[in-house]
Amino acid sequence: MNLSDLKRNAYMLRGSDAKRGYMRWWHSFQGVCPTTQETRTFFVEYSILNPALGTTQPILGQHPYYKRHGMKPSYVCIKAGVFPKNGDGGLQLQSYYPMTSLQVAQDPFYMQIEECVLSENRISGAIEISEDTARHRSLMTDAGSFVWDLEMHKAVACHTGYIANAFFTVIHALESFWHGEGIRTFFRGTVNLNGVTYDITPETSYGYADKHWGRSYNQPWLQFASGHLISERSGRELKHSALAIDGCCPKFLFFPMRRRILMQLTYTGEDFEYHFGKPLTLPRCKWKVKETNKRFIWHFKAQNRTSVIRISGSCSKEQMMPLLYENPDGKVSPAPLWEGGTAVGTIELYRRVGGSLELIDRLHFENGLCAYQRF
Repeated sequence: MNLSDLKRNAYMLRGSDAKRGYMRWWHSFQGVCPTTQETRTFFVEYSILNPALGTTQPILGQHPYYKRHGMKPSYVCIKAGVFPKNGDGGLQLQSYYPMTSLQVAQDPFYMQIEECVLSENRISGAIEISEDTARHRSLMTDAGSFVWDLEMHKAVACHTGYIANAFFTVIHALESFWHGEGIRTFFRGTVNLNGVTYDITPETSYGYADKHWGRSYNQPWLQFASGHLISERSGRELKHSALAIDGCCPKFLFFPMRRRILMQLTYTGEDFEYHFGKPLTLPRCKWKVKETNKRFIWHFKAQNRTSVIRISGSCSKEQMMPLLYENPDGKVSPAPLWEGGTAVGTIELYRRVGGSLELIDRLHFENGLCAYQRF
């Protein structure tokens, strides 16, 4: 449901999870260059791996020395970049910091790593990676510079219910947990990418902010979201409405179960939820992902006692890029994680009335965040 939960969005790794676990705060948004009117979709991510294993230096899981000595990764990582567009291959910059450089406050949540700041209403920082530094494969980074200073207003949240509460987190009921504190987020500020400044305004930022945490990343990694929804019924863009979908891998007694998805559509103030963490809704969800030579194509169908939703979306491979991650065990998946920020498609939303379905609205969406990793 559209319910804010700042405790789930805060710093939380404790006990054994701090020795084998991760937290990842993701932000993506659109900006416009005032001189050329070019639009680009940017991302900024703050992540932490195995904080209890940290030292005064970042321990990189892909570095030959640490691999040779069997050491798990431990660091704070700031990832920032831009998705591809018009033949531009995109950019992902990653800068690593030791755990000793991290400053955290819980209430209100505030995190600072040298000049990089994360709070519930602001992100700011700077990364500059030289060509010589980018040649080190263990850093998994491109070369370039990225400076950001943005205010955030998180207008719509996705709360997944009991499945991500403290008890199920402790017993590791999921491989990775998810909380969408800002599935519709309004950003305001500027980004400077390799010397070019872009303006980010609330009305056209089409922003998204969420958090994942757990012992490992989901495989396959599946995510789909959009806060840029246009109604066929009214012909207007819907404010304070958003779609968010996230894949998950449930476990029972440490044995993996059938993969599931968590889905929410907030439509003009009404929440349509399809979470197995919401037992009274009894959701049934189906999905498939198709890959062609030029595109990724997603199809979702979900239903519960009161509603049915059908979603079709796609994104050009030219506007997606493989993002690089290592999990808390220091392993990198051989299957690339493809991600983009320009997915388009349609949503059909129906309400159950008696024994039939009544069309509520047909929506078109743009500027969709999409991520997929083959299993």
